Amino acid sequence: MSEEFEVRGPHEDRLDEAAEREPGGMAGQLAVMTAILATVGAMFSYMAGATQADAGLFKNDAAIKKTEAANQWGLYQSKSGKQNMAELGYRLSVAAEKPYFEHEVKRYEAEKAAVLKAAEKLDKESEDFDAKSEARMHQHHRWAQATTALQIAIAMAAIALLTRRKWLEKAVFVVSGIGLVVGVLAYLHV
Repeated sequence: MSEEFEVRGPHEDRLDEAAEREPGGMAGQLAVMTAILATVGAMFSYMAGATQADAGLFKNDAAIKKTEAANQWGLYQSKSGKQNMAELGYRLSVAAEKPYFEHEVKRYEAEKAAVLKAAEKLDKESEDFDAKSEARMHQHHRWAQATTALQIAIAMAAIALLTRRKWLEKAVFVVSGIGLVVGVLAYLHV
């Protein structure tokens, strides 16, 4: 006659109790919340990096346009110097040479007008790229703030789980809400 006896330790009873419990308690809520926060935080972090890269590209484009504008301004100054020399030649020349210098003055005046227009256009484009860069950096900061709030909420969730403090669990939801609101503001470019 053989009977089987099961000798169970206290730790096995605790494991069985934990397995029978619904995951709806504090531990279950915080586990699900942490997984959701980590996922959303990863998306926010990606968006922060993407907007920062965009801001850098716009700033680079602004610098390129500013350099092109500086080149045009240098050309404008060169044309001005040549125009001044033609005007001086006109004043110092004999009557037979005056038509040549007069033509040169008018030519440089026309060339200067075209160069001036191009330089001003490039300056405007540079300013536009700078404005786009600033807007993207503002959006980047919003994404970074949202990511930081979610990371803090995840850390608080771990502490709440370890300490079993109900007020800390509520704080996790509050900080998570703040992070999500800031993320929405980033998405809306506010």
